[in-house]
Amino acid sequence: MFQALKANAAAMAPAMSDSCEVIDAIRYNAGFLPEVELAYEPEIKTLWVTIRPELKPVFTLQLLDSLVKIQSTVFALWGAPDQYHRAPVRFLAFRGTGPFFTLGGDLDFYLDCLAKNDRASLKEYARLSAEGAIWNSGGLKGLVVTLSTIHAKAIGGGIDAPRSCNVMIAEEQASFVYPEIKFNHFPITAVAILSRRMGQRAAEQMLLSGEEMSAEEFFRAGGLEAVVPTGSGENWIRKYCADSLPIHAAKTALFSAFNRRAGDMREELAHLGEIWTECMLRLSPSAISKLQRIAQTQDRMLSRVYQRQAEHA
Repeated sequence: MFQALKANAAAMAPAMSDSCEVIDAIRYNAGFLPEVELAYEPEIKTLWVTIRPELKPVFTLQLLDSLVKIQSTVFALWGAPDQYHRAPVRFLAFRGTGPFFTLGGDLDFYLDCLAKNDRASLKEYARLSAEGAIWNSGGLKGLVVTLSTIHAKAIGGGIDAPRSCNVMIAEEQASFVYPEIKFNHFPITAVAILSRRMGQRAAEQMLLSGEEMSAEEFFRAGGLEAVVPTGSGENWIRKYCADSLPIHAAKTALFSAFNRRAGDMREELAHLGEIWTECMLRLSPSAISKLQRIAQTQDRMLSRVYQRQAEHA
């Protein structure tokens, strides 16, 4: 399938600078991309991916699939060595919107899989989570610098996708917490991703405590490259991309080298995906009931937040 994608992409590989051309090429080759919006800034050769889950701000299976399609398509279009100088995308940047960056994994999806004993769907969710992290951490195999900006509260495994990027920043009002341990669970990719950034001890402490960290605390623990003022995250990334354009080749090479030195992420994440799936399927009835209560609490919380927003609109 990926070979077919590369073959189709070859016909659309010529140099592009127009925003619509770049986005149309990606959409043509990637197909349906639900729960994301694409924008392109040619001056800084940056492709923005805005995550927009449709029902809840969680990482759904559809969202994970869209992200992996975007990553693999950008590489298929412009990842060949002879395409580098003509490639319109040098930076791949992720951002969110709304009152939360993410509430983490899709609890409603998990519960549905558990009710059906659907091992295959849980495994696919784990596979896509791992695949997205591998593309991000490797900068699409050295083609781009990957970046993310967090504007609000980020909860659980949804932190891992942006943290798998080469550069991750947060606005000062953002916060980070992994509550999974409190309901006898763990996030799929966090151990591999956090350990590479924060070191094993700090990552272990964060995952086992389930305690919330401010953006500044997460930065001091090694989880962020910068904390920036409210509302300035996207402009920080724009400046980073503009400043990095003249040294892009060196930066991508260094990020690739450090990523390789950290070890084989694909093998590690494959193992984590297996034990995560088994952990999910071993949840006791009481743990599943707790998951259901958390999902219901999320619904009520979101309803209150959106109602307040509507009242102040």
